Amino acid sequence: MTAQPELVRTLVAHEPPLASLLPDSANALAACRAVHETYLQRGSGYGMAHFLALISLRGPVPTDFASQSVPDPSAFGMSATDDGRRDDPMLGSNVVAVTHYRPDLERLRRVSTRIVIGVGSGSSGEIAHRGGEAIAERLGQSPVIFPGAHGGFLGGEYGQVGEPAAFAARLRDVLAG
Repeated sequence: MTAQPELVRTLVAHEPPLASLLPDSANALAACRAVHETYLQRGSGYGMAHFLALISLRGPVPTDFASQSVPDPSAFGMSATDDGRRDDPMLGSNVVAVTHYRPDLERLRRVSTRIVIGVGSGSSGEIAHRGGEAIAERLGQSPVIFPGAHGGFLGGEYGQVGEPAAFAARLRDVLAG
């Protein structure tokens, strides 16, 4: 977006998980790397269970999170059997690349694109919500509150039920504004 801002009139970033901008970034980034390592070493069930434990935290990431025991995947309805595949883009690379990304704040402040940072009404304190608050603050704005949690736009996909109609209505209001 910063390379060709003229191509984007409005950017709505909903809960960007920018752990790199958090006051507890060292712990948060170590936790994200630990999730990635769990996935590489033990497979998707354990990797996803570790990820869910991280994203469910409310407030700062504890210093010892990266070294804590990984939750049992069966507690989340997932298999503990490692099928050997390592093709999950979120656990395979995104959990590190996206969370470690440091946006060029000066450049973002200068673009002609209208930037709206959204956070979910039901995810206060969670890492992605906190990332949204952190980037909004650095851009000199308040985040826009959307209905639901991080997946507030979902209608049952991936086992998550948000408030898709209310989310869409709020998004239409934001885009019209």
